[in-house]
Amino acid sequence: MMAELIKASEPFRLCTRLHLSELTGLKASTLSKLLELIRTVSGACIYQHTHRFLQQHQHLSPEPPNDFAYWVSNVLGEDELGEKLASIDIIRYSSVRSLREKIILVIEEYLQKHPKAKKKFVNPGAEFHFIKSISFIFPTNHVANDLKELADILRQITIDSIYFHVFESRLRLEKGKNDLSLWIERAIGDKELADKISRLDPYTFTLEDLRKKIIDLIERRIRS
Repeated sequence: MMAELIKASEPFRLCTRLHLSELTGLKASTLSKLLELIRTVSGACIYQHTHRFLQQHQHLSPEPPNDFAYWVSNVLGEDELGEKLASIDIIRYSSVRSLREKIILVIEEYLQKHPKAKKKFVNPGAEFHFIKSISFIFPTNHVANDLKELADILRQITIDSIYFHVFESRLRLEKGKNDLSLWIERAIGDKELADKISRLDPYTFTLEDLRKKIIDLIERRIRS
């Protein structure tokens, strides 16, 4: 039976999201203070500062999605540490908690090797300000019952829906995989296609290009 004729064991209702950024009032002027706050702020702050670029650059190739790396390199002047933070492969982490632990480890190791970096500080106005990411999730009227319907819906929904189901639900809800792959594997029974979508590195695409790539994979599967 062609994949497009396989009806899902359960429908997939797609959601969308509204996003607010909230200042926490917490700020760091030294590397030690930055590390202290990274250890204690909410996961919503860690998520904001590692995913803000993706949400702002919807039609351009995204910059490294890591505000910590940018501040450490371009404001504090610790280029080596900035490169280490920027090179953290976010797709490898399935939770904000594990991503936070990696960032902490990178900074701790750097400070052990470069203790003088603890004494460096920035002037007032150049501190790192911690911001919290607040999301409001809403179900849409779009419901998929097979792969063809899913491809059609992916063309119509907003990139906020794409963002939620590919990035946010995987990391913040700690599902391990994006929602599309989970549904295709569990409800359609197509593990091969689910794995192809799951193996994509979504951080290397703009949201619009990511939409096109996923649709292309689904349509190739339908035609196979």
